[in-house]
Amino acid sequence: MPAEPILQVRDLVKHFPLTQGVLVKRQVGAVKAVDGVSFDLRRGETLGIVGESGCGKSTVAKLVTRLERPTSGTIHYKGADVAHATGRELKALRRDIQMVFQDPYTSLNPRMTVGDIVGEPFDIHPETAPRGERRRRVRELLDVVGLNPEHVNRYPHQFSGGQRQRIGIARGLALRPQIIVADEPVSALDVSVRAQVMNLMARLQEEFELSYVFIAHDLSVVRHISDRVAVMYLGKLVETGSDTEVYEHPTHPYTQALLSAVPVPDPGAAAARERIVLRGDVPSPADPPSGCRFRTRCTKAVERCAREEPVLAVPAGLAGEAGPVRHPSACHFAEERGPVGTL
Repeated sequence: MPAEPILQVRDLVKHFPLTQGVLVKRQVGAVKAVDGVSFDLRRGETLGIVGESGCGKSTVAKLVTRLERPTSGTIHYKGADVAHATGRELKALRRDIQMVFQDPYTSLNPRMTVGDIVGEPFDIHPETAPRGERRRRVRELLDVVGLNPEHVNRYPHQFSGGQRQRIGIARGLALRPQIIVADEPVSALDVSVRAQVMNLMARLQEEFELSYVFIAHDLSVVRHISDRVAVMYLGKLVETGSDTEVYEHPTHPYTQALLSAVPVPDPGAAAARERIVLRGDVPSPADPPSGCRFRTRCTKAVERCAREEPVLAVPAGLAGEAGPVRHPSACHFAEERGPVGTL
């Protein structure tokens, strides 16, 4: 039996109000950044969330870590209500749910030394480390992420992009969290450095028994590190499953299109596979299409797609099948296409 989830997200919604007026502001609409997202995260597991820019991935990360308050929905960590926690309760929860930010160049205070940056969580949560132990703990954390502990008095501008991201990871590990939400942690790094940081995160996950919510738009990165994958489009999840299910047996047209665009090293395989070109642009989250949100760019769209929103569930046509095709997909006409390329 699978382990009980330590993080449960149900029907998560975040709408940002659109206002007009100078002296008296009135709401005229809302940007539906996240609109009904549900998922579970188990101990030691990595859930990869993937999708185009603007689909709501980073907003999900901010909601899970309570950097943003959800409009509605629930977030439970080991039974505790994260969505509505306040004061001391929220502070305690944040010890166990930490975040690694996307840009290592702006997420570190340039006026603070590396020692002060990594040690700042101990100042906010003084009960986690005696004052006399903090300097030693900071040096240990730098060593764990592959940095020289002797550089504890240097400033962020004296490090490369990959080293800065390691500093961000060390800061996230300081309080020994159970969950780390990584919001595109390697997107701003060179390809060779990406591999080093991803391998570091995989090693740390095993060493510290961490659970990751790993957010990215690079499909090959997500597959390399994730146990399960959730594909987002315009604020909603459109397909979820294990890495093998989603990458080798995609059933949603959007997932199939994303995978068909990933470069493959084999010229023969690249020439043989079908390239799916999406038409048009991503609709505005302030005015999403009725029914299926992907219908304006989908080649399978019919009248039913405009009036009936598909449910994220195992497609009826595949529900009786054995094997990896049995995973949830939010499409009225979901079908297995088979492998679309080697990542």
